[in-house]
Amino acid sequence: MASAKCVGLRRQGGVVNVIMITVALLFMVLFLLLPLITVFAQAFAGGISGYVASIVDPNTLSAIWLTLIVAAVALVVNVVFGLAASWCLARFRFPGRLALLTVLDLPFSVSPVVAGLMLVLLYGRQGWLGPWLEAHNLKIIFALPGMMIATIFVTLPFIARELIPLMEEQGADEEEAAILLGASGWQMFWRITIPKLRWGLLYGVLLSNARAMGEFGAVSVVSGNILGLTDTMSLDVKALYDGYNIVGSFAVASLLASLALVTLIAKTVLERQFLGRSTKEEVSA
Repeated sequence: MASAKCVGLRRQGGVVNVIMITVALLFMVLFLLLPLITVFAQAFAGGISGYVASIVDPNTLSAIWLTLIVAAVALVVNVVFGLAASWCLARFRFPGRLALLTVLDLPFSVSPVVAGLMLVLLYGRQGWLGPWLEAHNLKIIFALPGMMIATIFVTLPFIARELIPLMEEQGADEEEAAILLGASGWQMFWRITIPKLRWGLLYGVLLSNARAMGEFGAVSVVSGNILGLTDTMSLDVKALYDGYNIVGSFAVASLLASLALVTLIAKTVLERQFLGRSTKEEVSA
């Protein structure tokens, strides 16, 4: 009797598993794979020559170059901030720490468009700092600096949020031992802290870079969408699509999709490396 019940439960469980897997695969195909395939299909609708012509267009090349510059600057700032913020929030307990953690997550909860408007109200001609910036001939909004600031704002938490739990889990025993043995602060940081964080840091860098390259909302508000001057790849996709250059818009979109795929592959590889290393350390311990 008991064995019959077990067989029945297994059959029911098997049916449920098949249904859940089928539904999950169906959703993945409909909402992930088909849109991605459509992007590449439309990008090559005009053939290889049409695709290449769309990519080498001067405005598109300018958008690609500008995207790389903005993403690179944002990445450097995010690495420096992420290391400093994670060190401060993971190693020390002080009044207001929880408030800082909450503020750190602000870019996750605020709409990118709202973030762009906040920057316009702060740095725009009629904003709080606008008159001072204009008096010193400094232009933030509708220029490259504003695009960099907007991208930094929306990507700022990624690296810090990857490193904080990692540093809390690892503890500070090795760092304290290094200091007791005579190492300086910089020696301890570069020889003990950074090697322990390298996989988490690389993981955060990948996520931050992917977010920076694909950012649209905040950058569209502060850039002015000046073709060939303040258009990133995401903005160029919209400009080309609005101009009925369907092949060109999907060609640029395919570049962004390719970057996203490369990021996902690198992310998967890093996760396996990190998990494999953690398993080896646990076994050796």
